[in-house]
Amino acid sequence: MSRSGGAVQTDSEPNRVLSALGSKYSAEILCAAGTPKSVQTLSEDIEIPIATCYRRIEELVEAGLLECEGRTLSEEGRRTNIYRRTLDEIEVDFSDEAPQCSQKRRTEAKNQLQDQLVE
Repeated sequence: MSRSGGAVQTDSEPNRVLSALGSKYSAEILCAAGTPKSVQTLSEDIEIPIATCYRRIEELVEAGLLECEGRTLSEEGRRTNIYRRTLDEIEVDFSDEAPQCSQKRRTEAKNQLQDQLVE
């Protein structure tokens, strides 16, 4: 990984990132996950089936685009994971033999600020 202009260059796994982004609802999940949310909340917000939401979240986590930020109690009293996106921007360069992805990662400071604005 190399850094240039505040972006993180990810030389490995660009195909995994592109595959995850190419799945239906992935972009919507990433947009909705700017603040920590459970799978149930994401499913309701985006109006997609819960099983589909779980599959997309698994793909996005494996690609490093989404992360489990912790656990909370659901309204039913069950422990549930909460997720937040790990980046704000992604750029794909197709000018070489293989695609290259660079990502502008979210900072912890930005996460904390966003959390305060939501409260």
